[in-house]
Amino acid sequence: MTLPADAHGVYVIAPTPFHPDGRVDDASIDRMTDFFVAAGVTGVTVLGQLGEAPKMTHEESVAIVRRVTARVRVPVVVGVSAPGFAAMRALTQDAMAAGAAAVMIAPPSTLRTDDTIAGYYRQASEAIGADVPFVIQDYPLTFSVQMAPAVIRRIVQENPACAMLKHEDWPGLDKISQLRAWESDGSMRHLPILTGNNALFLDFEMERGADGANTGYCFPDMLVDVVRLSRDGRRDDAHDLFDAHLPLIRYEQQPGPGLAVRKYVLMRRGIIASDTLRRPGAALAPVARAEVDYLLERLARTDPRARVGDPARPAV
Repeated sequence: MTLPADAHGVYVIAPTPFHPDGRVDDASIDRMTDFFVAAGVTGVTVLGQLGEAPKMTHEESVAIVRRVTARVRVPVVVGVSAPGFAAMRALTQDAMAAGAAAVMIAPPSTLRTDDTIAGYYRQASEAIGADVPFVIQDYPLTFSVQMAPAVIRRIVQENPACAMLKHEDWPGLDKISQLRAWESDGSMRHLPILTGNNALFLDFEMERGADGANTGYCFPDMLVDVVRLSRDGRRDDAHDLFDAHLPLIRYEQQPGPGLAVRKYVLMRRGIIASDTLRRPGAALAPVARAEVDYLLERLARTDPRARVGDPARPAV
């Protein structure tokens, strides 16, 4: 499986399910993967920042990649960000051997200039293999690295293996417009742009030229619908559906407890068995769970997918 040059749709960011004792939950990985495919995603990203990748051993990471790639017929992107290139290279080699389509690389927080950012991605591509497709993860709110549009264009032009941009800048709508303008005038080759940031601005990002979403909001089936409606030119329908989910999207986007919210809703939807975060990490406080339950009840008035039954008895 290779990453298509015209990648689009929803490349869902998969969380890593754990048993309450912290072991990787293989049965939940299978059920979650099947759900993603049934929901219509066009790709899956595993071992991202919200896949708790830094808490995994190398062996666990490779086992997850093998399990997902063996179960799907869509491209699988693997997060391989690491403090050094040796670990990045080792995981990349094993992930690609297991059938991954590409890897995703985030910049280290020490990068401060355009030259160091461009140099880092050039060295990373050399380290993992110049023929390995890679995704740029542009998320300054987490990594503290500011990538101007010109830097992204430079990375794309200097690295033939650069295959996608995971765009998570905020505000970032004008960045999408600038990159598409350079593509239109021929000064940059086409680069698929899929957006993250928990889809907080997906409605307008699609209108600015994004190709879809690369995020893990707890209703990826809704993201699939919004991307489809937007690509079909059904603007009001896309915005109406997106707006219904926006309060929950906003709540899930909180720094810190956001992943716990995501896992709690996925558990309530019957997709994973437990909302456990591997340590260090904490479950939602009872008051936060009650707030999420309330948001789900309100959402269910317009989207029946949010009718998830009794919160005391998750449907697994």
